[in-house]
Amino acid sequence: MEIDEDLKAFLVESNGNLNEIEGDLVVLEQNPTDEELINRIYRNLHTLKGNCGFLGLEKLESLAHAGENLLTRLRDRQLALNSEITSALLQLVDSVKEILANLESTGQEGENDYKAVVATLQVLQESRNVKQETLEEETLTVARASSVADNTVRVDVGLLDKLTNLVGELVLCRNQIKEFSEGKNDSAFTDTSANLDLITTGLQEGIMQTRMQPISNIWSKFPRLVRDLAITLGKQVRLEMEGEEIELDKTLMEAIADPLMHVVRNCIDHGIETPSTRVAAGKPASGKIFVRAFHESGCVILEIGDDGGGIDLAKLKLKAVEGGWITKERADRLNTTETLELIFLPGLSTADRVTNLSGRGVGMDVVRTNLQKIEGTIDIYSNLGKGTTFKFNIPLTLTVLPTLMVISGGDRYAIPQANLLELVRLEGEQARNGVEMIHGAPVYRLRGKLLPLLYLNKELKLDSSEYNSLDENDYILNIVVLQTTNKSFGLVVDFINDTQEIVVKPLGKLLKAIPCFSGATIMGDGQVALILDVQGFAQSANLLSDEQNAALAAEENKIRQKSEESQIFLVFEGYERRRMAILLSEVTRLEEFPQEALERIGQQHVIQYRSSILPLIYLSNILGSVDRQFSPAPDEKIQVVVVSLGEENLTGLLVENILDIVEENVSVTGSSSQEEIKYTAVIRGRVTEILDIDVIIRKTVPYIFPAQSLSRLTK
Repeated sequence: MEIDEDLKAFLVESNGNLNEIEGDLVVLEQNPTDEELINRIYRNLHTLKGNCGFLGLEKLESLAHAGENLLTRLRDRQLALNSEITSALLQLVDSVKEILANLESTGQEGENDYKAVVATLQVLQESRNVKQETLEEETLTVARASSVADNTVRVDVGLLDKLTNLVGELVLCRNQIKEFSEGKNDSAFTDTSANLDLITTGLQEGIMQTRMQPISNIWSKFPRLVRDLAITLGKQVRLEMEGEEIELDKTLMEAIADPLMHVVRNCIDHGIETPSTRVAAGKPASGKIFVRAFHESGCVILEIGDDGGGIDLAKLKLKAVEGGWITKERADRLNTTETLELIFLPGLSTADRVTNLSGRGVGMDVVRTNLQKIEGTIDIYSNLGKGTTFKFNIPLTLTVLPTLMVISGGDRYAIPQANLLELVRLEGEQARNGVEMIHGAPVYRLRGKLLPLLYLNKELKLDSSEYNSLDENDYILNIVVLQTTNKSFGLVVDFINDTQEIVVKPLGKLLKAIPCFSGATIMGDGQVALILDVQGFAQSANLLSDEQNAALAAEENKIRQKSEESQIFLVFEGYERRRMAILLSEVTRLEEFPQEALERIGQQHVIQYRSSILPLIYLSNILGSVDRQFSPAPDEKIQVVVVSLGEENLTGLLVENILDIVEENVSVTGSSSQEEIKYTAVIRGRVTEILDIDVIIRKTVPYIFPAQSLSRLTK
């Protein structure tokens, strides 16, 4: 039904006011003397009541008026807030939401009269009205609201979607012009192309920003949810929230709202114990639910957890066996991570009885499915008796996607970087003999771990005759190591191109049902490339059978026993071509950048990296002479080893050439004359200097780390 603009504006403003009122009421219950909260609730309800009068909404005005009278007595300290008053005011909020929903769908307030709600509010305020806000206060409130409104414009989401699509088309056009300009000698055309690139990027970022909303828009519902469920279940629960200012694309916010709510409900229902149970276990009677949001590796991480009883792995396995999902033999072989993955089986529930909240085995599988639709993932961490944490990994936006471009069978495919772990290239004899068969499944030994392989040509039934006809000495095996929700595997492709940000296009009807692809994009030359759905691809390919998994586990156990004393190093050429290495555990990623990406802040070189600023360390500055800095040829890309001493604070080591990743049981062959070198060792038959990353960072960029990290470094 089409509604007029005045009613539409009223609905938008009123829903915003109601969400704020609802959240403030739950907080006020814990802080009943907070005058600012009471005043804010009163102002929002007063605004809603005033707007009702203009539109002739009598039921809504009556409800708001009764609530306003009760709030007046609370504000004037003639009443003390208690649980009964809070519940009545929350019931008022629910009634107003119902009326607003009716107005949006039918244009009418609905059939309910809400007299019982009004009567309850009147009884609680003892049937005595108090003279209401002075004119001076009301004028001040209106003036304050106007100043905010003057700087805000409401834009219809449909218009934003249209603008986003137009910018996407502009990005595609930009890519085509950039590709056409490569190799041209026309400097004016090249400069114009570069200018178009800058303007398009700025416009794209601006449009994306208009679609971003703070995660608090979802989290504002959590306090009410936690309060009501805790009362229903007879539990004591407090809620802690951190990172409400983190922003996500509106489309993604809508997609994750229900999964987040479901997990919060699970934490209260399944996780938090009753007060008596907690006290008997030596815990505080009141349980804790926490929600956190932060940025990590170009994505948004959401963590929801509790300090409850945790997940009983033995009970979970038993339920899975009893329900026929897995065999007892398979259950006995599962490790902790694999056991926790059983929670996502459709129909499986660990509840002892069916209630209106749980026990039907419906939920967590839907949560994962909804996340997979937006290229997101979910992981579970649990400690019996101490609690459970659910970790959501969400892309910042679905419109523009960072990908790795590969070629197989002559066609191009885009792989989301969120699923990418590393790239492995085998040549000649190593490529011919590097793949082993375990129970008929091809695997590659990657640093002591057997990596299952899938061949893109085979799975998609592509023509690979040209690739297979290469001479044995020229034979190359390109393995893209990918991470799905619960396991990693290697995808063998013909060629690996480069990383590229692409504009995502939806698939047509004929391709939507294929689980291998999540979308498509148009490349700079006008050709279409399909976007690989890594999770769906692994599932449709039936990655490993139970027998193959068992054989893989047995073989890995043998490898683990042999390599307990070995270490894994990243080996590279550093200052003056010296052969150097660091432990792979200290490496976050390996990156290549064009030289023009280098920028300077004071004396510090930096690079813009994944929505943050990455400080760069020149090894020549600390290992040799400052006037002999590494300076590659102008057309060469610079190689950077990204290292970290914490989750968020990253630093880049500028190296001359990344050589290899090596697993070896090394013996120390000599000490070092420099503080920055831990020791020297023989790795693959050559003397190698092992860098001390802690010392290097402390001496060059100590300012980027928090105090606790610095104290650890200086011990």
